[in-house]
Amino acid sequence: MPRKSRLDAAGILHHIIMRGIERRPIFTRIADRRDFFDRCGDLFTESKTCCYAWAFLPNHVHLLLRTGEVPLSKVMARLLSGYATSFNKRHTRSGHLFQNRYKSIICQEESYLKELTRYIHLNPVRAQLVQDIEGLHAYRWSGHSVLLGRTVCPWQDVNYIRTSFGGAAAYLEFIKEGFDQGQRPDLTGGGLVRSSGGWTEARKALAKGDERILGDTSFVLSVLADAQEKLDRRYAMKQSGIDFGTAEKRVTDIFVLNPGDLYGPGRPRRVTRARALLCYWAVQDLGMSQKTLADRFSFTEAAITYAVRRGQAVARETGYKLLEE
Repeated sequence: MPRKSRLDAAGILHHIIMRGIERRPIFTRIADRRDFFDRCGDLFTESKTCCYAWAFLPNHVHLLLRTGEVPLSKVMARLLSGYATSFNKRHTRSGHLFQNRYKSIICQEESYLKELTRYIHLNPVRAQLVQDIEGLHAYRWSGHSVLLGRTVCPWQDVNYIRTSFGGAAAYLEFIKEGFDQGQRPDLTGGGLVRSSGGWTEARKALAKGDERILGDTSFVLSVLADAQEKLDRRYAMKQSGIDFGTAEKRVTDIFVLNPGDLYGPGRPRRVTRARALLCYWAVQDLGMSQKTLADRFSFTEAAITYAVRRGQAVARETGYKLLEE
């Protein structure tokens, strides 16, 4: 069965799970965990990705993230590829480190923020790395001790979670209540199956559940509808013969430029805005990859990411659209 495309949008809550290939260790020494910790800090801060909960286990990692200005797929690609390269060099090895793609589950915040925070922070207990609550307090490679003020993690949004629970004491009480709950298969996706009314009612709305989403029926359907809207728009444009050349002409007409101006070395504000808008439309409306655009403009992918972000701001500010209505 073909893999489903990832779902993402700015501000969306994700439960991320990544495992070592064949469940082998991805951390074998403190230097490994420190390297991964630092990379999370750099990338989450740079991309304005919020992290609410996290746990590093010997052969897998859990993260609870809210997408920022950079698509989650870009953040994760840099995190995992950078860490794998560093790990292989440090351990004089080669080949894949992580098992397939990381798992990304979109979560309905109202229903699952607290549950997922607890589930993630209790991972050391389920993995039998700690035996009791005091052991969990002392486990330094998760966000639990950070929320209690025992350790520091600059890239974890402590205030948001403490506020959501009503303070650190309430959070700790919630942890204690679920300390022995064990595995929670219900927190790994497939929200439609568990939505109000159960599978029978959910089937009326959609033929099957979606393991990429954790939430009630209305939330799952709204996420899928938004994703389908983007696919429908891209398909309609493709069927109408609207391509990169069309977008390029639209931009040059708006900003009164020659096509060659977009690819020159200069950085006049008008050219920069035009190029950014073109990149945004290419990615958002035409579904082009940022790598393809980087090759076309002879830029780095990081520069294209910035251009897409700026192009989105230009589109919002001016109201310009690829297709005039």
